[in-house]
Amino acid sequence: MSKPVAIDVKGLNVGYGDYVLLHDADYQVNKGDIFIIMGGSGCGKSSMLRVLTGLIPPLKGSVVINGVNIATASADEVQKIREKSGILYQSGALFSSMTLAENIMLPMQQYTDYSPAAMRELAHLKLALVGLTGFDDFYPSEISGGMKKRAGLARALALDPDIVYFDEPSAGLDPISSHNLDDLIIEINRSLGTTIVVVTHELASIFAIGNNSIFLDASTKTIMAKGDPKELLKNPPNEAVYNFLTRGEKKK
Repeated sequence: MSKPVAIDVKGLNVGYGDYVLLHDADYQVNKGDIFIIMGGSGCGKSSMLRVLTGLIPPLKGSVVINGVNIATASADEVQKIREKSGILYQSGALFSSMTLAENIMLPMQQYTDYSPAAMRELAHLKLALVGLTGFDDFYPSEISGGMKKRAGLARALALDPDIVYFDEPSAGLDPISSHNLDDLIIEINRSLGTTIVVVTHELASIFAIGNNSIFLDASTKTIMAKGDPKELLKNPPNEAVYNFLTRGEKKK
């Protein structure tokens, strides 16, 4: 049986003004996927993420998220979609003047009517979920880069989102911290059933966590491949995809 669709993209053009980075994109993200948006520099990965999160409008086409086309939806409808989504930025994007708990409580303060005590308890639980028990009152400057990413993820999970977006989650991390973050992404996906969309070019992460993907090609400005990254490696549709997934190693 096919899975329910979380994100349905059809005929999408991504770009800015008259400049098109990607045209006629068609793909689906199923509920429960760990979906990878991959490709080389300048292919439009981050811009695609901005369209999915409603930060920039599509130049053409439709983006239907949980039944709502964000390209034509009202501001209120888009806001409701955003409230059921979380995002982890490259740097973690924590507010330096707030403790980790205060950072996580911020979305709750904006979008819920929870009591301060309830928000504090939920922030504690979210930090525990990402392995940061006991760090509630630490400031971002007092923790490592990998811990900042985990705290950023805890904030992304603050409102129990249906979908969480990751923008280059391994950026700036050492290999061990990157591996630990991959494990955490898998655990959250499996335990909470959260749909996860990851923009990355890190092969180790792509193969470790991804079960579905699209490959964006800068030269043709199209989606050149779709599917499980491991299957694309076994049966690459063309040389460009093979070269990306092998870092240019010669075929054996």
